Amino acid sequence: MLEYLFITFLVIVCIQSVYYLLIFGSFSFSKSKKTEINFNKDVSVVICAKNEAKNLKKNLPYFLNQEYSNFEIILINDCSTDDTLRVMEQFKLTSSIPIKIVNVAPNEQFWGSKKYALTLGIKAASYEFLLFSDADCKPISRQWIQEMTNLYIKPTQLVLGYGSYSKVKGSILNKLIRFETLLTAIQYFSYAKIGLPYMGVGRNLSYTKSLFFKNNGFVNHMNIKSGDDDLFINDVATKNNCAICFSENSFTESAPKTTFSSWIQQKRRHISTSNFYKLKHKLLLGLFYLSQLLFWFLSIILVLFYPKFTFVIGLILIRFIIIYFSIGFSAKKLNEKDLVLFAPFFELFLILIQMFIFIKNLISKPKHW
Repeated sequence: MLEYLFITFLVIVCIQSVYYLLIFGSFSFSKSKKTEINFNKDVSVVICAKNEAKNLKKNLPYFLNQEYSNFEIILINDCSTDDTLRVMEQFKLTSSIPIKIVNVAPNEQFWGSKKYALTLGIKAASYEFLLFSDADCKPISRQWIQEMTNLYIKPTQLVLGYGSYSKVKGSILNKLIRFETLLTAIQYFSYAKIGLPYMGVGRNLSYTKSLFFKNNGFVNHMNIKSGDDDLFINDVATKNNCAICFSENSFTESAPKTTFSSWIQQKRRHISTSNFYKLKHKLLLGLFYLSQLLFWFLSIILVLFYPKFTFVIGLILIRFIIIYFSIGFSAKKLNEKDLVLFAPFFELFLILIQMFIFIKNLISKPKHW
């Protein structure tokens, strides 16, 4: 039995090596392409907010201060019950940048649906190129619009960006959240690089207005309250129409969750949408998670009981070296180098959390925005 387990372990290490060296390596070991600066594209920056008065006051100036002349801001008030609308109106009165406010009234058919609110905002946008972010988010540079839209070279119709989380000194939870965000970004950037784009993040995402309406917007998953970003990308992205942007000036930054329970609730919402991905994406993502789980399980069993445990330790070390190289190069690109040292520990913790969330979601549906 132990010999069979060792052979299985060897296969698992090979599968993990293929993922980290070939699939994730397509991003990790790639270089950012230099593109010519082009200020000619008219851009609509779309920000949907629900009870975000405080965050709008803090973050909206970063969007308005972009070094880009041809853009407008679309602010969507999604049935807020705080001062969100009043804050939007104040910015509109004082801003030199054109601001449109879309005030979404409650609708019983689309109650609580961010997709409905976003659809109204996209309809109100004046321009073809749409750039999305959130109210609790800010671009880290004044070149954000420029960097994200420079990649619109035919036949590109959508651009995936990186949405980071701010660093909190001395917080293990913060490092865990940022590591999970880094690993997710590595995956969606890598799959896009090999021609299999499957998701993006709404806090830093761009696509054309014509692409949205040509594919009937969110109609294929309007009944699913989450997934306005990843499910839409899963529907419409192809190897030809999708580009990735990972230059540092293109990053956005959000405030991370500060409690473990609130982060788990957020991850439950995110993971619940993956059930609706295309089959090929679910198989690839599922195989990666299963190989991670089996790697740790078999490592422990074989180190404890297998007579030739030195071979097992050798394979474990090889796998960790591959991970450090693959994640390390990606972390350097995405300015997350401080996360690399503890990658194995974060990986194991995330595997256990994902298992817990999967079981929890089977028992009860997560609450949405």
